[in-house]
Amino acid sequence: MDVPRRQFPGGTPMTPCPRPRSAARLLLVSALSASGLLALGGCSGLASDVARYASAPRSATGSAGVSATSPQSAPALTDAQAQSALVTEADLGDPWAPTQGVATWRDGFLKASAPAGMPDCQRLIDALYGDELLGAPARAVVGLDDGYAGAQLRYQVSAQRATAVDAALTWLGSLPQKCRQFTATTALGVVQDVQVADSALPAFGDARQGLRITVTRANRGETATLTLDIAAVRVGEDAFTLTNGGLGEVFTEVTQAVAELGAERLAEVRKQARAQV
Repeated sequence: MDVPRRQFPGGTPMTPCPRPRSAARLLLVSALSASGLLALGGCSGLASDVARYASAPRSATGSAGVSATSPQSAPALTDAQAQSALVTEADLGDPWAPTQGVATWRDGFLKASAPAGMPDCQRLIDALYGDELLGAPARAVVGLDDGYAGAQLRYQVSAQRATAVDAALTWLGSLPQKCRQFTATTALGVVQDVQVADSALPAFGDARQGLRITVTRANRGETATLTLDIAAVRVGEDAFTLTNGGLGEVFTEVTQAVAELGAERLAEVRKQARAQV
């Protein structure tokens, strides 16, 4: 699961699409069609699709068509099935590309200690650093880099059972209150301000929790802020996590759209698995 830590980002994307120049520019992502997943790439006008996604109503049962009921016992997905449930660069298109290595900000910002007496905040920092938001290594993982904004996206299909996932979602949901604001000190003694806020996700899947986390530090008179959007979602018996982060602009619309895309994909993979039994 671990990959070598190399400088991020690196290289220049080939034949990039023109990017909006406004300060709040939307990142291009795949649109979701009503009949299934719509995989788009290149310069397909996806910014307007994101805008439509952000304003479109969502049904109470979620886009994946899974009713909000208690999960039933079912065999775990195989490694091949979990791999096929991943969201990849083929779904998102430009400017996303396969990762060139774990972002250097992971060690720089997330290898840190919360104050004594704040175990939930330390657990959060450790979970972010170790990429284990649901408390265990994932079954399948993909990393994608945005060569324009310098963001990195990590999408993981969980190996946890549904009961453990629900417990982790409850814990994540408690963090905006327990860890709303705290400090995290790196091994080099740099004191960082950490803020944790709830980030509402549209109603898809069966259970979900979103958070927006900022880690801010001052060094030699300059301030840098790492922003992390996270989403953890259970779809029936299965679950996934998504981390979208970087030192520049991080768009919540992208996190929401990719999470919904992931819920659709995971539900379809489980449906196919049942049909093959």
